[in-house]
Amino acid sequence: ALPYSIYDVQRNSGFVCVGTSHDTPMFAAENIARWWSREGRRRYPNARELVILADAGGSNGPRCRAWKYGLHHKLCNHYGLTVTVTHYPSGASKWNPVEHRLHSEISKNWKGRPLDSYETVLNYLNTTTTTTGLKVHASLDKKKYKKGIKISDAQFCEIPVTYNDDLPRWNYTLEP
Repeated sequence: ALPYSIYDVQRNSGFVCVGTSHDTPMFAAENIARWWSREGRRRYPNARELVILADAGGSNGPRCRAWKYGLHHKLCNHYGLTVTVTHYPSGASKWNPVEHRLHSEISKNWKGRPLDSYETVLNYLNTTTTTTGLKVHASLDKKKYKKGIKISDAQFCEIPVTYNDDLPRWNYTLEP
């Protein structure tokens, strides 16, 4: 089970996609688009921009071309959103609200119980709540994601990306 978690700071809600394949940049981009499709656009119907606070490693790292390419095609082009991504520097991802507000509560909910099936994982995720109003929604992503997909220079040049003046390696905006 590969969880990819999204925490909506304004709504105090979590969305966790549990993958059955590989944790790839396309898996990450697809699941943010899934959140937007199922929850985000309903909650924010007039939104034209989305800000993503992301950690700096793995499938959604700041140097990962496939991550930017996936966001551009799955979110920017498909929904007409401008997406700004701000990455936490290496070693600082524990400051991410996903860790503090979402994963900590999920861990309390399943309290070390064996996660022996996808059904069990989804049940614990979907029953995670707090007295402050946190509610978690979870779904299973059975799509097969290929590892090692490379984005060519030509493909990457097609993406309208603007790097922020402050820490451009970590902060950028993707346009539809």
